[in-house]
Amino acid sequence: MAHFLRIRPTRPASAALFRTLCVTLWLLFSVHLGYGQDLSAIGKAKPLKVTGGLTTNHIAYGASSNAGRRDPYSFFFSGNVNFDLYGWSVPLSFTYSNQQSSFQQPFNQYGIRPTYKWATGYLGYNSLTFSPYTLNGHIFYGAGVELAPPGIFKLTALYGRFQQSVPVDTLSGAENIPAFRRMGYGLKMGVQKDRDFVDLILFRARDQVRSLPYVPDTMEVLPEENLVLSLNAGKALLGKLLLTAEFATSAMARDLRSEKDSMSKPGLFRYTGRLYTPNNSSAYYNAFKSGLTYNGGSFTAGLGYERIDPEYRTLGAYYFNNDVENITVNATTQLFAGKVSLAANVGSQRNNLQNQNASNLRRLVGSINAGIVPSEALNVNVTYSNFQSFTRIRSQFERINQLTPYDFLDTLDYVQVSQTANANVSYQLGKGESAQMLNGSLSYNQSDDRQGGQNTFSYFYNASTGYSRTFKPLQLQVTASLNGSWSKMSGVASWQAGPTLAASRDFLAKKLRSTAAFSFNQSYTGSQPGGRILNARLTGSYRLAKKHNFNLSTVWLSRRTKVPVANGFHEVTANLGYAYQF
Repeated sequence: MAHFLRIRPTRPASAALFRTLCVTLWLLFSVHLGYGQDLSAIGKAKPLKVTGGLTTNHIAYGASSNAGRRDPYSFFFSGNVNFDLYGWSVPLSFTYSNQQSSFQQPFNQYGIRPTYKWATGYLGYNSLTFSPYTLNGHIFYGAGVELAPPGIFKLTALYGRFQQSVPVDTLSGAENIPAFRRMGYGLKMGVQKDRDFVDLILFRARDQVRSLPYVPDTMEVLPEENLVLSLNAGKALLGKLLLTAEFATSAMARDLRSEKDSMSKPGLFRYTGRLYTPNNSSAYYNAFKSGLTYNGGSFTAGLGYERIDPEYRTLGAYYFNNDVENITVNATTQLFAGKVSLAANVGSQRNNLQNQNASNLRRLVGSINAGIVPSEALNVNVTYSNFQSFTRIRSQFERINQLTPYDFLDTLDYVQVSQTANANVSYQLGKGESAQMLNGSLSYNQSDDRQGGQNTFSYFYNASTGYSRTFKPLQLQVTASLNGSWSKMSGVASWQAGPTLAASRDFLAKKLRSTAAFSFNQSYTGSQPGGRILNARLTGSYRLAKKHNFNLSTVWLSRRTKVPVANGFHEVTANLGYAYQF
C-alpha cells in the first residue's frame, strides 16, 4: 500500500522553508544509477527541464486458412517522461498493451555523480573501473571520489558494499542462491605527464561471515576474501613509440573459515601486513599484459602480449577470461595521399597454460582490410579474415598407457577453419537535380571441419546489386535491387534470389512522405523448387507542428511452396500509429 505525505505551509513566513524542503527532497530521491551532475552548471543552465513522449500503435491482421501468426487485433501504448534539474535526471516510462504492461522508474537503485571542475564524487549505487584485472565495472553501494587536478597527480578511491546478503529461503520452496554481504574498498594513485604514466592499484573485498547465519554445505557458497595489487605503466620512446605494461596479482581466500596458514605470503603480498591474512584455502594468481605501438603518421603498428593464469579472478569484476595467452600484431597504413587505406591483424591464442586440462585449444586469427577511394564518386572496400582453431583432447587412458612422447599423436584431434571475404563497391553517377547511385556487394564464407581424417565443408555466397535515382524537383526517389544467395552444407546445395522495387515521394513541403515497395523471392533446394514469396508494402507518414507524427502502413505477404511439410498462405497486416514528443 502506498502512503502519501502532504506538506502545506500554514503561515507566509514558512513559505521559504517549504520551498527549501521540497528542493531537498527532490535532490535526495530524484536520482538514479548512471547519471552525473555538473555542479558548475547551477545558476547558469535552466533549472528544470521536462521532456518525454507518447506513442500508440493499433495493428490489424488477417490471413488465409489457418496460417494466422498473430492476433487479429493488438494495440500498444507507451510513454516516457524525464525530469532534469541541474543535471539530476529522473526518467519514467510505461508500456501497456492487450498482451502485457510494464512500468519503469529509477528508485530501486539510485546514485549520483556530482562533478565540480576536476573533482567527481560518487554516492549511492555506482560503478568504477581501475583496470581489466582489478576493479572492472562492478556496481557498489557506497561512496567514492575521483580527483584529477591540473598537474601530473591523479587519485581515485572508493568504499562500499559490493554484494548484499541473501539468506537461504527455506519456507517458499523456491531455489535461491544465498550470498554473504561483501564490503570492499579500492585506491588508485597515478602520475601522468604527456604519454608517460604510472598507476598503483589496490583493491580489497571481504565477505562478512556473520551476515549469513546458515548455509547448507551442498550449496557450496563460501565466504571469500580478495586482495589485488597492480602496477600499470607507460613510457614514450623516441617520440613515436609507446610501451605499456600492466602486472596484477590476486590473492584469493576461498573460505574465510579455514585455518590460518603459517606459511609466508608470496611475492608482493609479503609487504601487505594485515591487509591480507592467508589460510589453507588461499590461492594466488597473476595477470600480465604489455604492448608496443608505433605511430608514424600514415603508418601505425602494434605488438601485444597477454597472459592470464588459470582460475585468475577478483571480487571486483563479474567475469574474467582466464587460462589464456594472447599474441597480437597489427598494422595500418595509407598510400597515394590517403586514397588507399590498408589494415592487417594477426593473432594467436592458446589455453591450458599449466597442462592441467584434458584438452588443448589453439586459435590463429588473421584479417586484412583495404579501402580504396580513387575519386569522390567511387568507393571500394575489401575485407578478408581467416580463423583457425586446433583442439587436442587428452584422455586419462592416453596418459596412463603412453610409453613415449610420440604415442597417440593423432588421437582426437579436431581442426576448424573458417574463411570470410567481403567486397563492397559504390559509384555515384551524377549529382544535382538527378542524383544516381550504383552499388554492389559480394560476400563469401567457408567453413572446414576436420577430424579423424574426415572433412566436412560448408560454403555460403551472397551477392546484391542496387540502383537508386533521386529526382529533386519532384521530391521522388526510385530504387531497384537484386539479391541472391547460394549455400552448400552436407553436400546439399540451395539458393534463393529475387528483385526489389521501391519508390518514395514527399508532399506538402516534406510534411507527408509515402513509400511503396514490392519484392519477390524464389528458392530452390538442389534442383527442386522450394517456394516463392511475394511482398508488397505501402507506408505513409505525416508530421504536424514538429511534435505530432502520424503513420499508416499496410503489408501484403504471399507464400507459395511445393514442400510437403510447409503450407502456403496469404496475409495482410495494417498498422496505424501516432507519436507525440514534448
